[in-house]
Amino acid sequence: MRRWLKTFLFGTALLVVVLGAGAYQWWTHPLHPSGSALDLTVEPGTTPRGVAQAVVESGVKTSADLLFVSFRLSGKARQIKAGSYEISNSTTPKSLLLMLVRGEETLRTVTLVEGWNFRQVRQALAKADQLKPESQSLSGSQLMAQLGRPEQHPEGRFYPDTYTYAKGSSDLAVLQRALKSMDKHLAQAWAARAASTPLKSPEDALILASIVEKETGKATDRPLIAGVFANRLRIGMMLQTDPSVIYGLGADFDGNLRRSDLRADTPYNTYTRTGLPPTPIAMPGKAALAAAVQPAPTSALYFVAKGDGSSHFSSNLTEHNRAVNRYQRGLGAAESAAPAGSGQ
Repeated sequence: MRRWLKTFLFGTALLVVVLGAGAYQWWTHPLHPSGSALDLTVEPGTTPRGVAQAVVESGVKTSADLLFVSFRLSGKARQIKAGSYEISNSTTPKSLLLMLVRGEETLRTVTLVEGWNFRQVRQALAKADQLKPESQSLSGSQLMAQLGRPEQHPEGRFYPDTYTYAKGSSDLAVLQRALKSMDKHLAQAWAARAASTPLKSPEDALILASIVEKETGKATDRPLIAGVFANRLRIGMMLQTDPSVIYGLGADFDGNLRRSDLRADTPYNTYTRTGLPPTPIAMPGKAALAAAVQPAPTSALYFVAKGDGSSHFSSNLTEHNRAVNRYQRGLGAAESAAPAGSGQ
């Protein structure tokens, strides 16, 4: 009898060791060792057993029951978070559980570029990987209403930056973050504005910053370009900035700015109207916002592109005309239309 008991206990111990070794090997072995990564979505309210089943349905060849038991035995089954995850060929049951408990979702990115207009923002969002296009069917005014700003025009309201998002997120969520980020950066810039600024509100600062963003070819020129426009605003001189005119032409602009375009009156034609245009014309970045509210002290009222990305600044029209002849001599008729800030 004792011999039988010893044999039984030895066999049981051996079985436990074998099973334990097998379980450890499974626990630390990749679930999906070959092939491309698998997408796993855990909906809010999913039970631990439902999560295990979702893992198997994603394409992992393992037992849902075994996964569920391992979740339960870990003591962390109830800590699993909803979200979008990615099961790579190195993901083990152990690392999967940690990923689910920590909520380490698979993230994608979309970049909104300084100087882009709202149309370009929408195009980028439409092309973004795994981003739900909930804004695509909305007009600009409908979209802003969805974001809680029905009174605002969408142009220039979103801060240019790279935004991360979980797969399956709404593009409206990305826009909401970009909107709040612009609010923050604009408020910071306005709080640091120069006492001598001719701008009367943060809205003015946003509009001027968008113009500075579009006019600047060389980053170090931003404060001087802003200084030219600030000087013009102080004396009631037309801003005469081509990017604003182009924005006003909208879909009619064919890439070739003509003198007739500069004479065609629109709310955005700064060759026919004094002051700032009615809305921003693009998304300004942090440097453009800072330049708009803290322009460089200068007597310049004109500037012209030198052809290398930088600009030549002039305090009077005679000097400016000489600069135009020097830097734009030999240009075609369309290209030699009055340059931004030229006053011609």
